[in-house]
Amino acid sequence: MNTTTRRAAVGALALALVAAGCGRDPQQAPEQAQDVTTGKVTGEVTVWAMGEEGKALGTFVKDYESANPGVKVNVTAIGWDVAHDKITAAIAGGATPDVSMIGSTWSGELAKTGALEPTPANLVDKSAFFPGAWQTVDVNGTAYGVPWYVETRVLYYRTDQAGKAGVKPPATWEEFTAFAKALKERGGAKNGFQQSYTQGASWQEVLPLIWQAGGEIVRDGAYTFDTPEAVTALKQYASMFEQKLAPNNTPEGAFPQSFIKGEIGGFFSGPWMIGVLNNDGGSGFADKFDVAPYPKGPVSATSFVGGSDMAVFKKAKNRDAAWSFIKWLSEPQVQAKWYTTVKALPAVQAAWQEPALKADKQLAVFGEQLKDARTPPPFPTWEQVARVLEGELEKLARGTQTPEQTAKSIQSQAATIGTGL
Repeated sequence: MNTTTRRAAVGALALALVAAGCGRDPQQAPEQAQDVTTGKVTGEVTVWAMGEEGKALGTFVKDYESANPGVKVNVTAIGWDVAHDKITAAIAGGATPDVSMIGSTWSGELAKTGALEPTPANLVDKSAFFPGAWQTVDVNGTAYGVPWYVETRVLYYRTDQAGKAGVKPPATWEEFTAFAKALKERGGAKNGFQQSYTQGASWQEVLPLIWQAGGEIVRDGAYTFDTPEAVTALKQYASMFEQKLAPNNTPEGAFPQSFIKGEIGGFFSGPWMIGVLNNDGGSGFADKFDVAPYPKGPVSATSFVGGSDMAVFKKAKNRDAAWSFIKWLSEPQVQAKWYTTVKALPAVQAAWQEPALKADKQLAVFGEQLKDARTPPPFPTWEQVARVLEGELEKLARGTQTPEQTAKSIQSQAATIGTGL
C-alpha cells in the first residue's frame, strides 16, 4: 500500500464487529496457530487483491497452478478506495474469500474481528522477512497472515543541483538542513525541498523523525505523542517550513512535476517514485536524480515501512491450498519475479540476492534502509489516529501552532480515540 488515503470507511469496522458478533476479547490469551498440511493440495482458492498488484496477480498465479496441478486460483481485483469497506462487509456477512491482500496497517483492526486465521506455525520462518515487515502482521504476539511486499522511504534528490551546490547526500539532521539550504540557494531549486503537510502522507514522514529522535509512539499499551522526543521531531519537521526551505503552499497536483522541472531539489518517498520519475521525466532524466538513505537523527536513521500482507480467513473453504499459495508467494525466487512484474519490493530478505534486484544500485539503497524501518502499531484505531496527525501537522506546517502545541493536541485526541484493544 503506497499511501494511506484509503480511509473512507473508518467506521465500517465497528459496524462489522457488531454485525459479526465475533470480536476478540483483548484480555484473552493469544490465539494458537494450527499447523497446515505441507503436502499436495487441490481445489479452488479465492483471492482478493488491490490496485495494480491485484490486476497483475491473476496472470502471475499461473506459475503456482503449473507447480500445483489440481489447484485453481481465482483472483478478484478490487480498488484500494473500496477495499476496506468490501472486506469489513464480507466479514460482517460471513462471506469472505479464502485469501485477501490487506494494507500493512490493517492487521490489528481485522484481527480484532476474529475473522483472520493465525499464521500456521509450520508455514514460514519469520526471520526470513525484514523485521519491520513482520511487525505489520504481528498483533500482540500472534501473526495474522504473511508480509507480501514492502516499501520504505528514502531521500530523493537532484544530482545536478547537488553537484552545482557542491554538496553530497546528508548523513545527519544537521547536514540535511544544510543540504536543503544549498539546493535552494546555490543549486537552483527555487522552492527548496518538498515536505508533505496535507492529508495522505505527512504522518509517514514524521513518524521516522520521532523514531530517529529516540521516541516511541506507544508505551505501556497507550499512545504517546507528547514526549520530549516527539517534540524534538516536530521541531525538526517544522524547521523546514520556518526557514522557507520547504513550501507550505504547493498547488495540488504540482508534484512530482515540480521536482522534474527543478523547482524543488529533493523529497522523501518510496520505491515506486523511481518508475514515476523515469516515465514522466522523459529521456535522460534518470541521470538527474538519485536516492540516499534517511539522514540520522539524534539516535538513529530509522525509516517507515509499509506495503501489503496476505491473510487467510477462518471461513476459508480451502484452508490448506490458501496457505500453500501464500507460502509460494513468499519464496525468494517468486518474490524476485513479482518485483520484475510490478516493481513491488520483496518482504523476504533472501530475494534481494536474486540477480534482478542485486544489480540495481538505487534499489540497494531501499534494501539497506529496510534493515532499519518500522511500522505503526497494528492497533484497530490507527487509521483514525493517522488522520489526527495529518490535520495537526498541516497546522504546524502553516505556522498556526507550535511543535509543543501540536504534540499536546495529537496526544489529547489520540488518548480519546484509544488503541481499540
